[in-house]
Amino acid sequence: MASTSKKIMFKSSDGETFEVEEAVAMESQTIKHMIEEDCANNEIPLPNVTSKILSKVLEYCKKHVDAADDKEKYPDELKAWDADFVKVDQNTLFDLILAANYLNIKSLLDLICQTVADMIKGKRPDDIRKTFNIKNDFTPEEEEEVRREYQWAYE
Repeated sequence: MASTSKKIMFKSSDGETFEVEEAVAMESQTIKHMIEEDCANNEIPLPNVTSKILSKVLEYCKKHVDAADDKEKYPDELKAWDADFVKVDQNTLFDLILAANYLNIKSLLDLICQTVADMIKGKRPDDIRKTFNIKNDFTPEEEEEVRREYQWAYE
């Protein structure tokens, strides 16, 4: 990327500012539309995204923009990088889902949702509750009814 490209400024919910190349910012469909409609002249406030999460999102976007410029390394190297990128604690993972959804970054949202799906895959409902700290709020009667109705899930 040329160093003379336009820069976009973001301000996180906790007041930290980030300056990135326009190509990186345009990985977000939300931001892309703002830029195309001339609504991104100064600093773009992101009231739903903390600086910790925004820095991770921008790291992801920059890596994917750079990888698109280098087609030869894209498939294997980027997949390995993505696999390492999602090795974070659950709270960070879920905050990344919210940010990717808010900013409309489909590739990031798909990557993180697949990671969560892989965490669930092959687990029994009780194990899933433990993994995600979900309280079982069924009465014993309701739980028995659910177990009968969806017996396949408990096998």
